[in-house]
Amino acid sequence: MITSKQRSYLRKLAHDLDPLVYIGKSDLTENIFNEMDRLLESRELVKVKIQESSLLEPKETANEMAKILGAEFVQAIGRKFTLYRRAKEDPQIVLPR
Repeated sequence: MITSKQRSYLRKLAHDLDPLVYIGKSDLTENIFNEMDRLLESRELVKVKIQESSLLEPKETANEMAKILGAEFVQAIGRKFTLYRRAKEDPQIVLPR
């Protein structure tokens, strides 16, 4: 579980990130989860965009994905959300205490 200070720090880091994963009308597929797992391990902080063609709600989707992937929900703005998971090998992001 991350603290509010850590969440704020991650929001700042995520501000300039472009979405790396796009969820379309197929909604959540196994490929999306596999890609997110790979990206979280390599980048730790991943921004996701839900396309207009999808009926998914960003906060609900983010919380569901975070639970399944063992990640932390950072924020949701509009149809975009950000997840964080510390890398098992060679972590790059150092969170404040």
